[in-house]
Amino acid sequence: MILLEQIAEFLDRFFAVDRFPQEEKGGVYLPSSRPIKRLGLALEPWEDLEEWAIAQRLDALFLHRPWKLKPGQLASDVGVIAYHLAFDECLTLSFNPRLAEVLSMSCVEVLGEKGGREIGMVGNIPTQTFANLCSCVTQVFGGYEQVRTVECTEVVRIAVVGAMTDTLVREASASGADVYITGQLRQPAIQALRETQMAAIAIGHRRSEVWGLQVLAEVLHQQWSNLDLVLYS
Repeated sequence: MILLEQIAEFLDRFFAVDRFPQEEKGGVYLPSSRPIKRLGLALEPWEDLEEWAIAQRLDALFLHRPWKLKPGQLASDVGVIAYHLAFDECLTLSFNPRLAEVLSMSCVEVLGEKGGREIGMVGNIPTQTFANLCSCVTQVFGGYEQVRTVECTEVVRIAVVGAMTDTLVREASASGADVYITGQLRQPAIQALRETQMAAIAIGHRRSEVWGLQVLAEVLHQQWSNLDLVLYS
């Protein structure tokens, strides 16, 4: 029998929530003692959440952004667990070993810190054109929002960072990165991109979160092979 508290305890360890301020640790959002056979995973609540939960016969729900969940929107015995910042920093565009493996990165190093936590990574990739890298990003994330190209013949090193500032762009350049991959291209950092002659790819925050949700489902399935997982994205 799997209980909500057990899943929360496992995710506390997986996300290493002790690194985060109390208000960002996450965990049980709506308690329940109902045994869990089917767990839904979604980024945030939506209008027809209740109907979806009933149709999917969910016993509990994981939400990345739970704040718009309305009182009574779920049956009283359907529990909810929620992780926001910890999810972002562990499973999206951050220092993310799983993503580094998917992108074929090697010699991965930390790039950027916030609150004593790593928020990005830089590493080598097999030599390829920028067009090939964009194609790889499309295959992994299902697309991207925006690119900034430069006249470079090949890409051998990339930075993947969950933020974009002037300082971070220059730090990535100093670390030898040819391309800066992030969620959104931020205007205050564009000048740094121009001056460092570094290309950039903006994945889109939601695309990176959907990818993270899929990875989370894999992690949970590895921990509990008898747990049915239903993704909504």
